[in-house]
Amino acid sequence: MDGFVLKKLISALILPPVGPLLLLALGLWLIGRRRPRPRLIGWLLAWAGVLSLFALSLPGVAVWLSGGLSPPSPTREEARRAQAIVVLGGGVRRRAEEFGGTDVLGESTLVRLRYGAYLHRQTGLPILVSGGAPEGGDAEAQVMARTLRDDYGLSARWIEDQSLDTRGNAERSAVLLAESGIARVLLVSERYHMRRASAEFERAGLTVIAAPTGAASDETGAFITRLPSAHAFHRSEQALKEWLGIAVMRLAQGAR
Repeated sequence: MDGFVLKKLISALILPPVGPLLLLALGLWLIGRRRPRPRLIGWLLAWAGVLSLFALSLPGVAVWLSGGLSPPSPTREEARRAQAIVVLGGGVRRRAEEFGGTDVLGESTLVRLRYGAYLHRQTGLPILVSGGAPEGGDAEAQVMARTLRDDYGLSARWIEDQSLDTRGNAERSAVLLAESGIARVLLVSERYHMRRASAEFERAGLTVIAAPTGAASDETGAFITRLPSAHAFHRSEQALKEWLGIAVMRLAQGAR
């Protein structure tokens, strides 16, 4: 089992929904024991699993967990101080039937690429697209470059198509950009991913001007928007994944 698969497996076991479900399953198993102490612990674990699943589906919790992950969007003056735009991949839809079975960009990557194209038109800066193919098929960067050309009439100056994670995005992009003497970049990713992505790119030796995209909050104040939802649960899961990634990154840096 390679490191990428192992990392994904460990994350899946810790993060929701699997993490809380494992707590619930362990709790139910302990409840089935006859001894009082294991039964008490079992009830506590089972309720912890149920309540955490409910809490993570609340929009307010999702917003709270996302707090601190994203800086504000750059001003036009800040954006123009960069030397290039780096757009990070966020997933590909494999063999999309409605597009003739070709690989197309997933929703997250489309959001990022659209903002990258907007920033290019505002600044005239060249674009680097970054993302490999951890699950096989066309690399994210190749699909991004094709979409940029076909849908926006723009060309990517650099295509980094070997990386498998955010650290790889940063390290491999830094090498490509260094060959052109570029050290200051506008980094485009979604808001929840921005803090960790910026840290990885700065660690790789680049000066980062963060350019987050995606909605900061979906709450409008109406009661219906505060009810539990699958969308809020997904946002909570994304935020927890980022906080876990930040913790692992800091532990790795401290171990050096």
